[in-house]
Amino acid sequence: MRLRTCLISCLLSLCTGAHALAADKVVFLTSWYAQAEHGGFYQAVATGIYKKYGLDVTIRMGGPQVNGMQILSSGQADFLMGYDLQTLKSVETGVPVTTVAASFQSELQGMMTHDDVKSLADLKSRTVLVSTSGRVTWWPWLKARYKLDDAQSRVYTFNLQPFFADPRSAQQAYASSEVFSANKAGVKNRFFLFADDGYPPYGTTIVTMQKTVKDKPELVARFVKASMEGWKSYLENPAPGNALIKKDNPNMQDDQLAWGVEKLKEYRMINGGDAATQGIGTMSDARWQKTRDFMVGAGLLKADADWKKAYTTQFVKDLRVMP
Repeated sequence: MRLRTCLISCLLSLCTGAHALAADKVVFLTSWYAQAEHGGFYQAVATGIYKKYGLDVTIRMGGPQVNGMQILSSGQADFLMGYDLQTLKSVETGVPVTTVAASFQSELQGMMTHDDVKSLADLKSRTVLVSTSGRVTWWPWLKARYKLDDAQSRVYTFNLQPFFADPRSAQQAYASSEVFSANKAGVKNRFFLFADDGYPPYGTTIVTMQKTVKDKPELVARFVKASMEGWKSYLENPAPGNALIKKDNPNMQDDQLAWGVEKLKEYRMINGGDAATQGIGTMSDARWQKTRDFMVGAGLLKADADWKKAYTTQFVKDLRVMP
């Protein structure tokens, strides 16, 4: 009997050990080519944080021709780097997705102007370069706030030459991207972050299927916690994450990565706002309602859309990954 008990105990021990080693495979799809704005996720891979939480994470890069929502909803990815307006619109159209965490407390989107512009109110006398996607996201907000007109807008094709050539122009930009390129080209500029003027969306969110939240809440919780710990680690020492970023995106240079990290810190994207007191990744009902109200007011979302399905705070309300 004693021998039998010992054998059973050994078998259970072996099974438990094997289970602990069998990490859950997860595919995370980013929104663009690898860059500092994705650093926390790469850091969690590079430093073994995901592994610590029993996750085997593959990061798949997005890009201009990648339909992230389609890939997520078809089951080819488990999590998506999302954007609040896109997620709200997807829910309105019947795509059952939901946001489970916000890496950034605000969007990095803003306006790059020539250095004679003192505020966004000065845009009334400027030509504004707006991308196709910008026309159904931030442009309606900016127009309404500063009484701008569609007639003064032109198409932004992600080429900076029109901005360089026209001193009366302004264009959409990320502080970590277009501003960096303009500085390298020696073009003096100023940058205005829309969030500083009240643009409400979160940035670099984690989106998954509502079914995943229902069926695998423990997996979602582990991925969210590990990712937020990855962001905290990235701010402390980005070198491990940056090495993987450059491996995925060889065009990314050290100086741009350093600039990107500097801007994440300068604008306190990760550890500012509510994250300063509630922890990295946090979200609130009030902020989501502000985004919903802006979209409804701008005609971007139907008033009867079930917008509360577009997010859940269950994975971040008690997370407490403090900066």
